[in-house]
Amino acid sequence: MKDFSIKKLYYSISEVSRMTNLEQYVLRYWESEFDELKPAKNRAGNRIYTNKDIQLILFIKKLLREERYTIEGAKQVLKTYSPEAETAEQGQGEERTPRDPAQTTLLFQPEGKLREDLLRIKQFLEDLREYIKR
Repeated sequence: MKDFSIKKLYYSISEVSRMTNLEQYVLRYWESEFDELKPAKNRAGNRIYTNKDIQLILFIKKLLREERYTIEGAKQVLKTYSPEAETAEQGQGEERTPRDPAQTTLLFQPEGKLREDLLRIKQFLEDLREYIKR
C-alpha cells in the first residue's frame, strides 16, 4: 500500500479518490460541473491533480456534503473562493474538527517550500563550483 503522507506534485484520480473519500465518478462529475476544477492530463490522457486541485475538491466536498449547498449554490460560493483564504480560515476556529492526516498535508503549499529548497540547493551547488575552481 502506498504512503500518501509523502508530498507529491501530482496525484492520480485513484489517489485523490482515496484521500478525499470520494468515488472517482464523483470527481469526474464535479469536473464537469465546476469550471474551477480542471485537472491537467498527462500524455496518456489520465487526470493529474495538484495540491491546489485537491484543496478545491475538499472545499467543494465541504460545501456540498457538510454545509448542504446545492451545486448552483456552491458555484456561487466558488466565485469568491481562494485556497489561501480557506487555509487561513481553517486555522482560526477553536471548534474545528480535526482533519484526516492525509488531508492535513494537502493544506500546506509544497510548491513554495519546494522552490525554496531548490533555490538553496542551487546556491549551494554554485558555491561549491566556485570553491572547486579555486
